[in-house]
Amino acid sequence: MSVVIVGTLDTKGEEIGFARDIIQAQGIAVHLVDVGVMGDPEIEPDTTADEVAQAGGSSLEALRDDGDRGAAMEVMGDGAAAIVTRFHEAGTLDGILGLGGSGNTSIATNAMRALPVGVPKLMVSTMASGDTEPYVGATDIAMLYSVADIEGLNQLSRTVIANAALSMVGMVANDPGVELSDKPTIGITMFGVTTPCVQAARQVLEDSGYETIVFHATGTGGRAMENLIREGIIDGVLDVTTTEWADELVGGVLSAGPDRLDAAAETGIPQVVAPGALDMVNFGPRESVPEQFENRTFHVHNPQVTLMRTTPEENAELGRIIAEKLNDATGPTALALPLGGVSMLDEPGADFHDPDADEALFDAFRAHLDDGVELIESDAAINDEAFARRIVEKLETYMHGEGENK
Repeated sequence: MSVVIVGTLDTKGEEIGFARDIIQAQGIAVHLVDVGVMGDPEIEPDTTADEVAQAGGSSLEALRDDGDRGAAMEVMGDGAAAIVTRFHEAGTLDGILGLGGSGNTSIATNAMRALPVGVPKLMVSTMASGDTEPYVGATDIAMLYSVADIEGLNQLSRTVIANAALSMVGMVANDPGVELSDKPTIGITMFGVTTPCVQAARQVLEDSGYETIVFHATGTGGRAMENLIREGIIDGVLDVTTTEWADELVGGVLSAGPDRLDAAAETGIPQVVAPGALDMVNFGPRESVPEQFENRTFHVHNPQVTLMRTTPEENAELGRIIAEKLNDATGPTALALPLGGVSMLDEPGADFHDPDADEALFDAFRAHLDDGVELIESDAAINDEAFARRIVEKLETYMHGEGENK
């Protein structure tokens, strides 16, 4: 077993050495990767800072001469990612640990994000009590707040670092006994307002012998699914909830970025897509909604989440964007339209019921989809069991090699 520690040994050598010694005392090998740029390492690294810089496309001398700290961190982050990926592929990395402030947190977590889901990843950071999304992204990085700055060893820092070191030992030295399935795996996207559809679909799929992984469509959830598709973990997609595109277009807080829907299209795995929750854009507390939207229709989901109804114009653009994404698919692809409503809030009598906005969305899909994408129209609402069964049936035909192939 081997743990890789990524750290700036020119400033955090004492603290990193303390973590190394605890891990080694438990019989686990440690490999130190130095990502410090400006000074000489306080303890001996196993991979030097210059080797990291070269793996990132530069050299330690060039980074020092340039003096641009931001550029140096980017190079060292890329270099560390390349190095730990190489270690993992060679079977010499069982877990990765990082210790530091904002700079090393950026570098070390960049390396961690390059590793597959399931590899133990732990970052002890002064930044772990704030917004960790830029560091964690859509991966399984565990963040531990250092409480005090990681600057010298004292009763507090020793305790926190020791806990982190022993946590890493526990993760790499013990077999969790997780059963690996050889069943084909289906990725499904869900929001609270599409939950009944997903629950019904998941039950049918699992009864048919599939394993399912459900992703909460909160931006990071969509990105996580895209990553796992590219890693080959997901064999087919029931993309019920494409709401993240509404946030990307309008400026909500749960965007998954402009690459959402690309992975399945590029890899060619079977996919059935629905416009789930495209009736809404997500914001934080009601008072956080930008002033430009004050005249819109809102639904306060809870004190921390405010939903805003999309307009006919926005829906028309969403239909165009998603249709063009699906047109690029290299594998069997269908788009299923629930004409009775795209979410719980879009059904007759609910806050976001807006037939004009829905029709703008559906018309845009009809206008922009190529013939290579199957279009399924149902009078049901998205959460009707009949709709769930219909989209599962279509996906299963694709999974069995039947139906349309692009």
